[in-house]
Amino acid sequence: MHNRYIKYFFLLLLTTDLLLSVLFIKNDHTEIEKIFSLPVLSKAAGQPKYVALTFDDGPSRKCTPVLLDGLKERDVHVTFFLMGKNIEGNEDIVKRMSEEGHLIGNHSYEHIQKQIEAITGKRPEYIRPPYGDWNEELEEEIGMTPVLWSVDSLDWKLKDTGKILRRVLKDVKDGDIILLHDIFSSSVEAALELIDILQKEGYVFVTADELLIE
Repeated sequence: MHNRYIKYFFLLLLTTDLLLSVLFIKNDHTEIEKIFSLPVLSKAAGQPKYVALTFDDGPSRKCTPVLLDGLKERDVHVTFFLMGKNIEGNEDIVKRMSEEGHLIGNHSYEHIQKQIEAITGKRPEYIRPPYGDWNEELEEEIGMTPVLWSVDSLDWKLKDTGKILRRVLKDVKDGDIILLHDIFSSSVEAALELIDILQKEGYVFVTADELLIE
């Protein structure tokens, strides 16, 4: 009786082996992989990771429109902190920023809120203090919400797309606010490449206020 079960067992193994062999030959391994492979969780699976791109010192007549084109193509919204001296003559770019859903803030202690409001119809609520210099006295005086950063790309110093990318990718994590400048072509190129890379890794790009609210 025991020997009979052993024979049945080996017969079953042989039959299974033959069946697998036929499937491999007939389907070029595809069906076998579907049957026996386990689901693999990619980096994009599960909860999304959020990150905000912020751009200081603009707008730039040369670089900012290129950035806006790339952002529109990728359906990504970012945050711009504008310099008062760069708004004059670039009002159309500022208006486009607003119309395309980007957040606009102030990047100087000058009172440029009225200037931006006249163009966009919205008064800025957020400020990127020059050099990150902020204290309680300024908060009381200016009455705006400061937005600093957690990842400094050093793009103003590196001015090299690859180096900027490597620096940011080395440090970026969920919830980060990344500092860039839309006055350098290398920064614009790095930003768009960064979006492509991080989106594949499951990152969702939001404006800075969305992270602060969270």
